[in-house]
Amino acid sequence: MSDTAPHIEIDADSGFCFGVVTAIRKAEEELARRGGLYCLGDIVHNSNEVDRLVKKGLQTITHADLKTLSGCKVLLRAHGEPPSTYATARERGIEIIDATCPVVLQLQKRIKSAYDASRHLPSPPLILIYGKPGHAEVNGLVGQTGGEAVVVQGVADLEGIDLNRDILLYSQTTKSLSGFQSVIEEIKRRKSSGEFKYFDTICRRVSGRLPRIREFAASHQVILFVSGRKSSNGQALFEQCREVNPASHFISEPSEILPEWLEGAASIGICGATSTPRWLMEEVADKVRQITQ
Repeated sequence: MSDTAPHIEIDADSGFCFGVVTAIRKAEEELARRGGLYCLGDIVHNSNEVDRLVKKGLQTITHADLKTLSGCKVLLRAHGEPPSTYATARERGIEIIDATCPVVLQLQKRIKSAYDASRHLPSPPLILIYGKPGHAEVNGLVGQTGGEAVVVQGVADLEGIDLNRDILLYSQTTKSLSGFQSVIEEIKRRKSSGEFKYFDTICRRVSGRLPRIREFAASHQVILFVSGRKSSNGQALFEQCREVNPASHFISEPSEILPEWLEGAASIGICGATSTPRWLMEEVADKVRQITQ
């Protein structure tokens, strides 16, 4: 394709966060012992990694499936689960392998403690969670309040909410700091009475990747961002790449690479989400070498 092979670099900061690493390690340890294991929901938002573990005996189940099982082991992924999931497991005699990320687990405890401490007050505070509605982590957080917490994805979702009552605001651990700050400022602007407390519960190991990935994307002519389509973290990081480098392309696997993307590029960067396995980025790099040699 070119007389001179391009420089290819894989971002050292991309790939699994420690919560995902722990969940996969626990799954692989159990699979090595038993040859089979249930996981409640995709263990990670990356179909390639899920497929790899499925071949080892991992079986993804839904919450509906959980209610039909008994006397088995079920792994809870890093995203965490609401109390109702643990209750179902106890009722069905299911042994839980809990791989909830420690950062998420600590946030669950904070929200539950705040909810329990205020639920019997004449006017309990409104618990707001800045996050993606329906996301597994967010469902687990809302579950700590018996389903009473309100989820807001951005400033627009504040419409119709009584902001003049006491408010406690938390954030999904993988959301952006700038988005969280925007919600805080808008609540302050609209609020004319009542107390407002907000807690920055965003994981710095995730949020810290935003400035680093922007720097990485800007340092290459072409960026191949590798992520599962289901990953909200992946979508957010990709947008950061594209903002500083319009020649950024979102792919889920090597076969999606179009040769014309790489035409004439002297420097190609490969990066990904917190749910992107290193081995997949290595395969993308190999594919780039095949195309450009």
